[in-house]
Amino acid sequence: MSEVLYDQRQVKRARYAVAAAFTVHGAVTGSFATRVPWIQDHASVSAGQLGLALAFPALGASLAMPLAGRISHRLGARNALRLLMSLWTLSLVLPALSPNLPTLCLALFVYGASAGMADVAMNALGVEVENRLGRSIMSGLHGMWSAGALIGSAAGTLAAHLGSDARVHHALAAATLTVLGIVACRWVLDIQPAEDEEPPPRFALPPKSALLIGAVGFCAVFAEGASLDWSAVYLRDQLETSAGLAAACTTGFTLTMAVARIAGDRIVDRYGSVRTVRASGVLAVLGGLMIVVAPNPATAMAGFALMGLGIAVVVPLCFAAAGRSGSNPSLAIAGVATITYTSGLIAPSAIGTIAQATSLVVSFTLVTVLAGGLVAFAGVLRGGDRDRPKVSVPPAAAVPDRRP
Repeated sequence: MSEVLYDQRQVKRARYAVAAAFTVHGAVTGSFATRVPWIQDHASVSAGQLGLALAFPALGASLAMPLAGRISHRLGARNALRLLMSLWTLSLVLPALSPNLPTLCLALFVYGASAGMADVAMNALGVEVENRLGRSIMSGLHGMWSAGALIGSAAGTLAAHLGSDARVHHALAAATLTVLGIVACRWVLDIQPAEDEEPPPRFALPPKSALLIGAVGFCAVFAEGASLDWSAVYLRDQLETSAGLAAACTTGFTLTMAVARIAGDRIVDRYGSVRTVRASGVLAVLGGLMIVVAPNPATAMAGFALMGLGIAVVVPLCFAAAGRSGSNPSLAIAGVATITYTSGLIAPSAIGTIAQATSLVVSFTLVTVLAGGLVAFAGVLRGGDRDRPKVSVPPAAAVPDRRP
């Protein structure tokens, strides 16, 4: 990428712009998730067919993510994010328009592909801003994604409660979020490729360093997916709680993760990625142990809260480390994102399969063991801390604003 000077004011503004992009991205996810029952009824698919269709977003994302680097190289980082975010927000309308299983699978494939490419582009820009600021911001950015998901799900819950048609709801949400995304992208960093820089390949295997970093992310996302999808079931089936209390456990887990991510940057700046992830792993393991031995709902809920606190900052730090792990940040970030998406895809079904053969206690014992992997393999994130530059930016008057 060509080197462009930005003053302190522009870099700070770019940070808020990327945070807004993360929020918009999360809001699309939250908006979709709350209307899945309506989409299922509209497409007339069974629970099993819906499960098949819901695998297509991860498939689309995994195949499309490597393309994000090439698009950024061709258009520049700002225009690429503007395009990919618009594709992502507009794709929200597709699932609700699908009348049957084949069209729903195709719609969700496009939905996932656009989500994955926008994810890579905004994480790459987040890492670039973090490098120029010389301090951690990735945890907070992912916290804003969680906040956006909560906002989107709250709006979706209200729309469902009012009995609105999801086609109308998602059309209005897509239009609003597209405008917000385009406005936010106006102030992100306008990183352009150097004149002699070769474009990245359309498809390529991620570097070895990204695979190792992705393995750490895999452990965290597996625990996240298992807790999100199965915490309520665990409390209901294992501890015989009410449906309301079981649902409150899942909500508490989500809120714990969002708050921990927003507050996590200060801890990362003080202790570094490696020590933060190791300490996070200890908290996650302790939470997992509380879950599997819980004699009452309160203990299990505290365990899920600790689990959320422990895994919250891991994925943002994996993206940050991937972005500084080699000469092609977008390719490394795409590799880590593909691994974490895969983990999120297989975790819920793996937990269910193990529980069917044994019990949910055994399933969450596996989650606890994987959480221990955060402690064991946190060292692969060390390179990101060591290589993070302390960028000196010129005063505000030194460099004019670069705008297209």
